[in-house]
Amino acid sequence: MLNVLSILIGLVALVLAIPSAVPLLGWGNWLVLPFAVLGAGIGALSSKNHGRNFCLVVLLIAAIRLSIGGGII
Repeated sequence: MLNVLSILIGLVALVLAIPSAVPLLGWGNWLVLPFAVLGAGIGALSSKNHGRNFCLVVLLIAAIRLSIGGGII
């Protein structure tokens, strides 16, 4: 059950991260990072790794996009 919840949180984070890839909307990644960390934490409590790994990938994508924009853009 925790794995499914982690995947759902990761999907919400991914849906928020997609528009944040557009220039001048990079600030949205600051909203994505806590969701992805929360999902990864819940996924770590699960017996399976799929949800945790998915949230970590979303976290990595958001962090890279945020670092490219200098943390703001």
